[in-house]
Amino acid sequence: MIAQILDRNKIKELSRLIAGCNRVVITCHIAPDGDAIGSSLALCHMLTDLGKEVHVVTPDMFAQNLYYLPGARDIVVYTRYEEFAKQIISEADLIFCLDYNSIKRVDQVGKYILDSKAIKVMIDHHLGPEKFPNLIISHPEESSTSVLLFKVFCALGLVPLIDKKIGSCIYAGMMTDTGNFSYNSNNADLYRIIARLVESGIDKDKLYTHIINTSTLSRLRINGYAVSEKMTIYPDHKAALITLTRDELNRFDYKKGDTESLVNVPLQLPDVVYSIFLREETDYIKVSCRSKGNFPVNKLCEQHFNGGGHRNAAGGEFYGTMDECIALFESTLEANDALLPNKK
Repeated sequence: MIAQILDRNKIKELSRLIAGCNRVVITCHIAPDGDAIGSSLALCHMLTDLGKEVHVVTPDMFAQNLYYLPGARDIVVYTRYEEFAKQIISEADLIFCLDYNSIKRVDQVGKYILDSKAIKVMIDHHLGPEKFPNLIISHPEESSTSVLLFKVFCALGLVPLIDKKIGSCIYAGMMTDTGNFSYNSNNADLYRIIARLVESGIDKDKLYTHIINTSTLSRLRINGYAVSEKMTIYPDHKAALITLTRDELNRFDYKKGDTESLVNVPLQLPDVVYSIFLREETDYIKVSCRSKGNFPVNKLCEQHFNGGGHRNAAGGEFYGTMDECIALFESTLEANDALLPNKK
């Protein structure tokens, strides 16, 4: 039996909103990951099957490996189809905000969401949701928005409608937001849900192969270079740092998603408790953090990198040079020591 965690009144309101809508837009955060795309497509397929006109709008491009998911090629990418994205957002009567807790997380799309007269519904698993949506279903204790969405489907009585395409999208989100069930995954409900998704016809092995275990030559080379030449270990602080500049990314013909799991690599070392990856974008440094055990990388991102997330997986941004960002991270090392195991 899957735990019933959802507020019944919110589910009744959501059911009413879905029944009364015709045009739906589903949005997710900038630089969409597997959970953002998986949950968005799962909801899109479900609402389409219920007879709604549905579009998924992302603020920018997502990783190529996620194109394996059914419906991915129909996603409206704002940076490619700006005018069409604005139009369908303005014409929507219901907008879903999936896998983000703050309007800034959708970048330029945020203005059009706020300006829209549509009812807004947030379904998310990040801490501290902003109050701009009309209805908020927020459960930070869940490992992914995709698993939360499955529980929403349960509460709405829609689980019998979950087929292979919906199940594949939900599983992709669950898999990617737990590092293929290697963290935030010690919960029996996850495996009950997986069993139900397998019954729906998904091929979990193929999903793993296409989304996580398929690469390009340039991706293999950039990750090998990063670990060999750009990884620094701080043994006294049980920390690791990997950096890649824009020039280095261009040198290896970087494509979005090529460094998706790079931040996890240093955690394979027994004495590394937390890992930071800094990737230089056009006008800022993208910060990704992962940790083992109880080390709270979300606090590190909240306090220093304009971000947040979960205890073992978080991210943020830094506006400045790579050298300045490295210096800021290194300035936190001694304070972070107090959070390490056996240091309190």
